Parts: sequence; structure tokens; C-alpha cells
Amino acid sequence: MERYALNVASKTDAKKIVLFGQLRISVITSAMIRVEKNVFRDEPTQKVWFRDFSSVDFTTDKRGGKLYVKTKEVTFVVSPSGKVVVEFADGRRVTNLNKGNLKGTARTLDNAYGAIRLNKGIISKNGVAVLDDSKGLSIIDGEIQPLKKGIDDKYYFAYGRDYRRALRDFYSLTGNVPLIPKYALGNWWSRYKAYTQQEYVDLMQEFITRKIPITVATIDMDWHWVDVKKRFGKEAKPDVTFSLQDKFFSIFMPGWTGYSWNRELFPDYKGFLRWLKDQGFHITLNIHPSQGVRFFEDQYQEMCKIMGVDPKTKAQIPFDLSDPKFITAYFDVLHHPFERQGVDFWWIDWQQGKKCQIKGLDPLWALNHYHYLDSGLRGERPLILSRYAEEGSHRYPLGFSGDTFISWPALKFQPYFTANASNIGYTWWSHDIGGHQRGIKDDELYVRWIQFGVFSPINRLHSSVNEFSGKEPWKVSKQAENIAVKFLRLRQKLIPFLYSSAYRTYKKGVAICEPLYYKYKDENAYNYPNEYIFGNALLCAPCTSKTDKVTKMSGVKVWLPENVRYTDVFTGDIYTGGRVVKMFRDLESFPCLAKEGTIIPTYANDKTNDLSLDSPLEILVWRGTGTCSFYEDNGIDNAYEKGEYSISKLTVNETAEGYTFAYKENDDGDLDLPKRKISVVFKDIVKADVKVNGVLSASETDSVVTVSISGNSEIVLTNCVYATNRPKKELMIDRVSRYQRATTAKMLRFSAFVKGKGKLRFVGRREREPLQELDALYYGDK
Repeated sequence: MERYALNVASKTDAKKIVLFGQLRISVITSAMIRVEKNVFRDEPTQKVWFRDFSSVDFTTDKRGGKLYVKTKEVTFVVSPSGKVVVEFADGRRVTNLNKGNLKGTARTLDNAYGAIRLNKGIISKNGVAVLDDSKGLSIIDGEIQPLKKGIDDKYYFAYGRDYRRALRDFYSLTGNVPLIPKYALGNWWSRYKAYTQQEYVDLMQEFITRKIPITVATIDMDWHWVDVKKRFGKEAKPDVTFSLQDKFFSIFMPGWTGYSWNRELFPDYKGFLRWLKDQGFHITLNIHPSQGVRFFEDQYQEMCKIMGVDPKTKAQIPFDLSDPKFITAYFDVLHHPFERQGVDFWWIDWQQGKKCQIKGLDPLWALNHYHYLDSGLRGERPLILSRYAEEGSHRYPLGFSGDTFISWPALKFQPYFTANASNIGYTWWSHDIGGHQRGIKDDELYVRWIQFGVFSPINRLHSSVNEFSGKEPWKVSKQAENIAVKFLRLRQKLIPFLYSSAYRTYKKGVAICEPLYYKYKDENAYNYPNEYIFGNALLCAPCTSKTDKVTKMSGVKVWLPENVRYTDVFTGDIYTGGRVVKMFRDLESFPCLAKEGTIIPTYANDKTNDLSLDSPLEILVWRGTGTCSFYEDNGIDNAYEKGEYSISKLTVNETAEGYTFAYKENDDGDLDLPKRKISVVFKDIVKADVKVNGVLSASETDSVVTVSISGNSEIVLTNCVYATNRPKKELMIDRVSRYQRATTAKMLRFSAFVKGKGKLRFVGRREREPLQELDALYYGDK
């Protein structure tokens, strides 16, 4: 299959190979080796595509029946059996290579009520991890080969705690994370529901009318015929192929697979797709390909002709990943026509197990691989939505984490699950925001899930067919609706920041959600798994527990890593870092902290799905010293690979007189940027004298300083008045006023304390802790 052949450098330089008994040892980097036993492979595999790294200086020595492979930073001690011990230059010796592994991710969260077990990653507290490629199938000329017997093929990562370097070399070995289309970073609407064409149009029009921006419109499986036995007779029942799961779907969901529009629901599906495209939506359709192609499909005759089947027999054309002819027809006949009509990408909803015609091949992996490669043949940037299929899956964004329960434990697990996936290079998880099934209607849970979704890689609202489980914001209480709409608009506003982060992932291997220990070496970095670095700029700690009935707030412990100033993006509260603070927030927000010198490029428009390059911008700046690389391109095709992109350099510097902000457009790249309105918003400067390019300039002041610029500009702020926290007494009165207690009891318990004359002796922890947080707020200017 020439169209899917890989152009990769998979063979290791002979100068970096050492033979030792039945072993072949390849020195990949100064901190990574490959050990093969008995069977040696030079072709690419499902997991590993690139082994031809730059040269490495190393020495070998045989002592005591073992081989010592020594580089400038580590010595690998290899036994004839293939066992490896690692000795670091500092004298530390690691014998148990599985101990301390910080885990990676998992195939799916299907039916998860809360936490699930995770697979291992290539990141470990002991500094050593193993990538086992023994069951990875070889790929030759685009075809996946059956698994051979006796393969023992492992890669040993010995990067200590330099986790980002380990991840970069993992990407060099397996392939980089691609740059995703810009539209994928907006809000998605998705639901498992048999919409009619008009119902779906009316729904999307409702989002437009309410000014709630949606960039991706998902149509779940009911776009095609589902009630196939009722409509086409008992002979429409699919054949059972490999697994018990397959048998289940054959019996209970014979219409699981389909490629023909249900014309009762969608009488003018071409017009339907055109309407969605005209409104600026990008489109994905759900598919379950396991049941092959049956006689009632529109494409059956053409598939029969290609596959050599007599259509008069009405025989089912099986889903066969071992047949190159079928794979080619699968795309050319069953998918490409829909793409020409407006379908942007496919949601591969594979749930039928791990068996197929090729020994050892997981059909999910093959579908992800071939669908992603095929989607790139159109000249647009490839994209799929599918479940994780082990190491190397990062090459095929985006991830679909599956059908979770609607529960607080499910939400609580997702921030950790999402950031931790970077430990195996998987950066683009997309969750069923709001939860998929069962559970109890809980507006607070809905809001908290959306808040996390907005500050996660992909924000895809989704739910089950249950008539009362939809995630439309107007189907919850008015308070919850207002908050949800605010955050959905914020997601649209954040797309320039998110897209710059996506480019950083593609270019430098920095995930949009990272665990704290990637950046900070303090032991505290391991103790707060639900706190993560977002876009390499913000500290996020989503609220994942119910609001206390008395205080009307939800608490979450937050570690502030450095002794610098942090400002809460939502509340404006200012903290000094270098400590742990239990922060309390009402339903309106969660702890999201910008370190001093943070710069966030955003859209000024947050009410439409406009992604154009001339859309007005707002650059958010928190005082201090910092930089931001603002990446832009057309967001759709691969022209960026030829230099048609722009990286603008944004900097803010603290000076003795005040602050200097510089906007240098097209610091890198050849993209012609249009003229557009740009506002620079200094989030924690209340008042200042402003010069733009040396000329005195007026600024808008409404608790923040806002300056308009056009293209390359330098803004100088002097005589600054800085934002500060409100007086402690005032903040305490505000918090106690919210407590759901008798007013007389509150007077007796809190009055003296608020006045600074007493202690909280008779106040329980639930009421005391939100007040103790106020002691942690930073007062004064730094």
C-alpha cells in the first residue's frame, strides 16, 4: 500500500550497535539504549519509527560476564539474559527499573465511575523507565506485518529527572505530536442522540442566537441507518467475526456499523452539511466499522466490484485489515465521498476488542494509523477522534477518552489523568465534558466539569441518548447557565493562546497540560496530582469536590512553586509563592494562577466561532518580566511547513520606572498578517502614564489599564498604580456573610475575630479554613 508507506529513518547506524551473545545493543542517545534478544529488527514498528539519531560517544567493557556500555552520563550494565542495571554518574545505582514509574495513561475511561489503573510511562522518579516494543508489529511498505515469535525488544530511558528531555527523545524515537487544526481548540457539541436534520439545525442555530461559540459539530452514529433488521429484514444482521463484544453488538445493535445516511432523519443531508459549513462549523461523523459492508448500503455495489463479490448473494463484505485491497476501498468508497461533501474528519468509535485477521494487531491502532494518514492525503491537516492504542498513539490526535459516568469521582480523576498522559507523550485527550451516562442531575458538577474542560486540551461537550442528560447550557439553572456560557465564551477567547501552545507541543514537545514535576524539582511537585501547568503559562487546580453547604465554597490545595507573585485570573487575588495554600472558590471560578510576567494572547471576540487572522486581539499581561511566542497560521493546511506562519514575540519587562511591553510582529515566519485591532490589557495595573512608541497615549482604565496598538509597538508605563488585595477585614466580612448560618450566631462567633480582637476558638474547620486562606494573600506590591 504505497499511499500509506512510511518515510522514516528506522535503521540504527552500525557504529552505534554492539553485539553481546544473543543480544544486539543499540546506543540511541547518551541516556537511552535498545536491547534486542534473538530476533533483530531494522524496520519501523507500531511504536518506533526513528532510530537514526546523531552520533553518541560511548565505550564498552566486558567484566564478570556482563557488558558495560558507558556514556558521558550513565552506564548500562547488561547481562547475557538481557537484564539491565543502570549506574548514574553521581554513583546512584538502579536495579529495579519498574520502581518509581509515574505512569502514563490508559486506553479508555469507558464506564469509569472514578479512578482507573494506568499503564506505565517513560517518566520515573528513580530516573529509569522501560519502553517494551516486543509486541509492536513491524510496518513494511505501508503494510502491518503479523507478530513474529520470540521478539524481545526493549528501550531503556535513563534521563534521571530531566523529564522534558526524556519526552523530547521519546518523540524523536517515535515521531512528533502533529500540529492540530485550529478549529479543534474551540468548543465542540456532541451527543449520542437520533437528531433529525431540522432538530440539529435548530440546535446549532440556538447556540448562534445565544452567542455561544461552537467550532466543531459532531453527529453521532444515528446519522446512518440503525434499525437495520426492522428496515431491511433479518438478513441484514451482521456476521460475527472475532470477539464476544462483536457478538454482543451483532445481536443487540445490528446497526452499529453504517455508511448510508438515514434519509428519514436527514432527507437533504448534503444541504445539511452545507448549512453547517456556511455557519462556520467543522464536522465529524461517528463510525463503528467492525460489521463490514452489507447489502443495504449505498456503496455495496461498488465495494462488491472492487472486492470481487457477487452483489446478488447479498454477502457481507467483512472488515478486513489484512487485505490491502479492502483498506484502499474502505477509504476511497466509504469515506472520501463524505469528505468531499463537507465531513472534516472521523470519530472512530471502536469498541470491538483487540483481535483481527492479523496476528497480534489491535484493530484500534490500525484504524487510528490508516485513518490519520489517509486524512492527510487531501492537503488539509490530518485529524481523527479515537481511543488511545498504546505507545505511539500521540501521532494520531485527538484522543477520545470514552463514556464515563456522570459523577464527582469521575471528574476528580480527569485533571490528573489528562496531565499524566504526557508521561507517555499523549497530549491531546478529549473527554466527555459533563460526563456521558447515568449519574444524577447536578448543576454544580456540570459547571465544574465545564470549567475543567475549558482549561483542558479539548473541550467537547457530550452525553448519552437519555432525553434528560443533554449538556446544553440553557437546560440547567440560570446561575449555572450564566457561568457555563461565560466559560464557553472564554474557551473561544483563549484559542490564540491554545494554538500557540499546540505549536509548542508540535515543535518542542511541551504538552498543553503538564504535571508540575516537569518544571519544578521540589518534592511538592509530586504531591498535587490535580494541579497542572496549562499552556506552559498558568497554574490550574480545578475544583472537583462539591461546594460546602455552609460556606458555599469548594476548597482545593494549591502549591505555589516559586517565591514570586501569582495573580488569580478570575478573582484578581494576589499570592506570594513558595508555599501551599488551600484556596476556596464559589461556583463562579476555580484557582487559575498567572505568575508575574505572564502574557496570554486572546481573541477580543468571544461570541462567534470566527477564527480568522484579522479577528481583533486582546493581549493579557500580568506585570513582571516575561515573554510569549504568539504563533499564527491559516489553521487548516500544511502551508506552515513551508514557512507560511508567524511567530510574534511579546515581552514585558519590569524597570525602575515602571513596565515596558513590546509587541514584535512576525519575529519568525513569512506569513503576511492582516491589519487588525489589538488591545493590550495590563491585568494588575490600575492606572499609569502611557507612551506608545515614544508618544504619550490615552488609555482606557476600568480597574485595569488597556492600550490600543497596531502592529509592532513598544508601550512604556510609568507612575503606575498597582492592583492590590482588598483589606483583610473587608474580605472576611464578605466570606462570613455568605455562610449559611444564623446571623446572631455569626455575630457571636466571628465579630471579634474580624475586628482583630479574637481567635476562631469555637468555629469548625469548614468555616475556619476559608478565612485562613485570607492570611495567605499577598499584601503590598513586589
